Amino acid sequence: MNDNQQQKDCRTAADYIRPRLKKPPKIGIILGTALGSLANEITVSAQFPYREIPGFLQATAPSHAGLLINGSLAGQDVVCMSGRFHYYEGYSFAQLAAPIQLFKLLGVQLVIITNAAGAINLSYRPGDLMLISDHLNFMGAAPTRGPNPDEFGPRFFDVSHVYAPELRLLAKEVAGTLGTGLHEGVYAYMTGPQFETPAEIRALRTLGADAVGMSTVPEALAAAHCGLPVLGISVLTNMASGILPVDAPISQVEEIGNIAAADLATLIKGVLSALP
Repeated sequence: MNDNQQQKDCRTAADYIRPRLKKPPKIGIILGTALGSLANEITVSAQFPYREIPGFLQATAPSHAGLLINGSLAGQDVVCMSGRFHYYEGYSFAQLAAPIQLFKLLGVQLVIITNAAGAINLSYRPGDLMLISDHLNFMGAAPTRGPNPDEFGPRFFDVSHVYAPELRLLAKEVAGTLGTGLHEGVYAYMTGPQFETPAEIRALRTLGADAVGMSTVPEALAAAHCGLPVLGISVLTNMASGILPVDAPISQVEEIGNIAAADLATLIKGVLSALP
């Protein structure tokens, strides 16, 4: 699929969804691996399996429901992706921009992106939450490569504040009120699907990364292009490769993610409640 076709498909998807929405969304939410339980707390007005949305992508990763949900959460009108797309599934970087571009076309004004990540920072522990302050992306590709549609954003755009400082401050204030532990750190993006080698993790730590994962950055860059503020939150499901003397089983990602999802949901609902 070429980039022009992907953008046409995104418009087709928006044209299909828009007249079927009961509540025009202000907030767009993307849920990461094992974090879909937040979707159960939305008062649903309409929902769309990805397979029924013309021109949209399909989620193939385990524990990703593949459902677009419209409704209310903590007093805000939201559209939520329960199930996201990854480069390792075979999608191009341009295709990974589709969810954010769809949000933009539906009128979303702010994006919350969550993920499951491996902890690189030695002071972090599985089950902790990390507010993303910045990211590292060494993949040599961008989701905005190719023809630039002006309706989404300019050809060249600034990424100094991809993860909006005002939203991070609000999240920290809410976490303090709730008594929820919340780190703040740098997220390193790797494409997967293999986990990183111990040498790669040592290199990422040297470069300033606190956590590592296989998502979020393409979506955050697409949001910056679209002029949408981003709040990014990682659930730290395991210690990254080489940090512990034994390897963490892959099943731990979902196990810890399911446990920590309740803290994540409480934090997100608190942030939504505090928004205007």
